[in-house]
This record gives sequence, structure tokens and C-alpha cells, in this order.
Amino acid sequence: VRLAESGGGSVQAGGSLRLSCTASGLTYSMYCMGWFRQAPGKEREGVASIGRDGITTYADSVKGRFTISRDNTKYTLTLQMDILKPEDTAMYYCAARLGRQCSINDAMNAWGTGTLVTISS
Repeated sequence: VRLAESGGGSVQAGGSLRLSCTASGLTYSMYCMGWFRQAPGKEREGVASIGRDGITTYADSVKGRFTISRDNTKYTLTLQMDILKPEDTAMYYCAARLGRQCSINDAMNAWGTGTLVTISS
């Protein structure tokens, strides 16, 4: 399984970024997918997840600002991030878990190498 993230960068607070993840080496439609992040000096935390049928979960800190989506035909996962805050600064990781549904608290089976998001005030 290979997961490759892209789309990170540096923006000012209030701005937007769109992260993408391309999966290979798996039957994508059989996996629940998620985005996680790890800020400097902090533990990794779940951001959002999406089941293979499109059911989503979000961390409270990003509800109403971030949107997770997937395309099962293109093997892609997307995280649209709006109204970004400095506290959103982190390395963002794409992850996969075999199964129909998952939450951001579940253990994941595969991880990408991450893409860096930096938000300035």
C-alpha cells in the first residue's frame, strides 16, 4: 500500500488549502480513509475520516472549516481546509484502514509520509 500526500504549503490565517492523497497497491473502495496531523511537540491527532460509503467524522476543532471527500474511481482522498488558523499548523498525513467505516480514533493500517501545512498569523 502506498499513500502519497500533496498540496501542503504556507498561507495566512483565514486562507484555504486543499490537500490530496493518491492511493495505490490496494482495493481503495474497501478502505476507510482519514487525515491526521501532528504539530511540533504534540502528539498526532485525527482530523477527519471518511468511510467507503462516504460517511464522515471530524475532530471538533475542524468542524465547519474542513471537508473530507474521496473519489473511489480515482483512488484519491481530499481535505479542503478553509478559515485556517495558526493552530492548524502541522504535518498532515493520509491514512487507510481496511473496513467499511472508521473514526479518527481508530488505528490505521497504512500511512503516507505527510505534507507540511504552515499557517501564519
